[in-house]
Formats: sequence, structure tokens, C-alpha cells
Amino acid sequence: MLTVHHLGKSQSERIVWLCEELGIPYELKRYARDSVTMLAPPNYKALHPIGAAPVVADGDLVLAESGAIVDYIMAKYGNGRLALGPDAPDFAQFLYWFHFANGTLQAGMGRLMLLNRLKLADDNPMLAASKARVDRAFDLVDARVRDAEYLAGGTFTTADIMMGFSLTTMRYFQPYDLARSPNVVKYLGRIGARPAYRRAMEKGDPGMALLLS
Repeated sequence: MLTVHHLGKSQSERIVWLCEELGIPYELKRYARDSVTMLAPPNYKALHPIGAAPVVADGDLVLAESGAIVDYIMAKYGNGRLALGPDAPDFAQFLYWFHFANGTLQAGMGRLMLLNRLKLADDNPMLAASKARVDRAFDLVDARVRDAEYLAGGTFTTADIMMGFSLTTMRYFQPYDLARSPNVVKYLGRIGARPAYRRAMEKGDPGMALLLS
């Protein structure tokens, strides 16, 4: 059976959510962050050489990286669900937003988080450039979900699962005011109402306030 090693408030929520959407059997093992450092505990870091979430085990396989894990689960257990094939009109959009989640938005928020921890002056050019890049990323997402119900068009896909963490839980680590992104707020209302999302978040991070607005 697939085992999902879930670190609280981390990208591994994507994997729990995916399993719930697919309705596949899995074992969930939860790990709490250190209350002072907010880092993963030693027994989580020992799961994989990269020492970061998410990590899954499937038989003898131990796999990290949320995008790779999503692709693996979809290939092995997805049966064509939650994804668009190359003949679909929105196939390129599906690919773009799936990879935009970690390639652009998550990376930009992570850099901004680290720069903010350095307590730089507000007029620091590197800080200003990083903020502007994150703003552009949010603006692009906002424009997309203004024109489409989901990131790949009219169909909910793994692109939405990948993006969900960066738009929500990541804001615990790098706050972002969604007042400038009204369409993102509406979009989060749509995905946040999904029963599989609610189940996943209650199982993985029970009691955590969901940053859906």
C-alpha cells in the first residue's frame, strides 16, 4: 500500500489531497514540525536524502518531490483521471499551470520568505524585485481563474492540486494579501469546497485554519 509521510503545513498536503480525490487506499503517517524552528523533525528528515516534504513509500520505492510524486501516483493509480491528454484543447494550459505552481509561484514565494527573514530595508532592490515577481505571478493566476473555472479550463486537474498549497498554506510562511486577487479568492472557494480537499486537510492538518481568502 502507498504510504504518505505528511509533514504538517507542508507541500505533502498535495499528496494527501490527490489520494482523497482519486479514492485510492493509502496509509497516512503524520509528523509535526519543531515548535521553535518550524522545521521537520529528525525522523522525517531521515526518510529521504533531501530531508524535505513530501515523501511517499510504495513497496520498496521511496520518492520525494511533490511534482514527481503526483506524476507517479497518476501514472500508477490515476486511470486517466484528473489530467488532460495531448488531444485535449487545454492540454498545454494543464501542463503550464501544473509546472507553474512549483517552478514560478512556489519558488518566488520561497525566495521572498528568505529575503524577508534577513530584515532588509524596504527599498532593497533585491527585495523589491522579489516582491514584484510574486505579484506578477499572483496577477497571472488571478487572470487565468477570471477566465476559467479551473487552471486547465473547465476541468479540475492535478494542476489545481499543485497550485492549492502555494495559494493557501504557503501563506503561513510567506503572507500575501489576496485583496489584489479577487478571482483567486473565488477560485479558492471553488476548490476549497471540494469534499476530497476538506477530508485531506482534516486528516493531514486537523484544526488548522484553511487560508482560503
